[in-house]
Amino acid sequence: MSRSEMPQPLVFDIKRYSINDGPGIRATIFLKGCPLNCQWCHNPESISPQVQKFFSAARCIGCGECCKVCPVKACSMTPDGVVTNSVLCTLCGLCAEVCPTLAIEMTGRYRSPAELLEVIEKERPFFDQSGGGVTFSGGEPLLYPDFLIEVLEACGKQGIHRAVDTSGFVDTETLLRVAQFTDLFLYDLKMLDPDKHKLYTGVGNRLILKNLKVLADAGAEIQLRIPLIGGINDDDESVSAVAALVAGLPGAKRAVSLLPFHDVAKGKDEKLGQERDLGGLREPSAVDLQRVIDVFAEYGLTASVGG
Repeated sequence: MSRSEMPQPLVFDIKRYSINDGPGIRATIFLKGCPLNCQWCHNPESISPQVQKFFSAARCIGCGECCKVCPVKACSMTPDGVVTNSVLCTLCGLCAEVCPTLAIEMTGRYRSPAELLEVIEKERPFFDQSGGGVTFSGGEPLLYPDFLIEVLEACGKQGIHRAVDTSGFVDTETLLRVAQFTDLFLYDLKMLDPDKHKLYTGVGNRLILKNLKVLADAGAEIQLRIPLIGGINDDDESVSAVAALVAGLPGAKRAVSLLPFHDVAKGKDEKLGQERDLGGLREPSAVDLQRVIDVFAEYGLTASVGG
């Protein structure tokens, strides 16, 4: 999707008192839209840049209010509960507004830079006490560079620490523009094998690896984050390849955060009315995690779980 085709940025979550998205206590703002489609994604609602509808069948009491209010008659009551005709549905959200049990929810709405700054400012006491700040995540926040820079620049003027969580799959010029207003990049690094990367994420990794080196050469503060997927990228060969790359980056040795796969997104997939094949993916064991930590240590790197 080209920049001209990209819709306005939508926020699908704001996580306050976050302690896993950079230093200190943080406010993490999640934007919808991602150029990757990782098979293990914990936030499947982050992939599409559009508003989406969540439906929880367990919460539905069959009152039919959603059917009554739908202007295009996209909602209908069936023996299995409410069914939405995705072709007719305009995602106006009226059904969610009248649902008494929150069985229907809309994910993704536009929040202006001014609105986000108001939210961020309310968290200042926690930032100041803990050395925290604001983190932009997704999805891929770098899909919206002008919007992102506006908020980052305003935060910088107020002395708020700024972190951006990115896949690195963005044109290099955009990355360097954003880097001027960013104090820390949380850089996701999945695996080095280009074929496996494309198989499991939908895109190659040449640009991702190039941009990581560009950021390192520019002296940017980088924390590597590695989603660790049992059976996919936790074998010694894959881990050693990543460790060697990270250890060879210019500058000081960088912290590595391991993010173990957990099948926590199944409920979200069900609410979105979609299925994903998780065959071959497994949660790494404590033994697996320690083995990976030991491999990074062999390269002079400190790896830890979470963060």
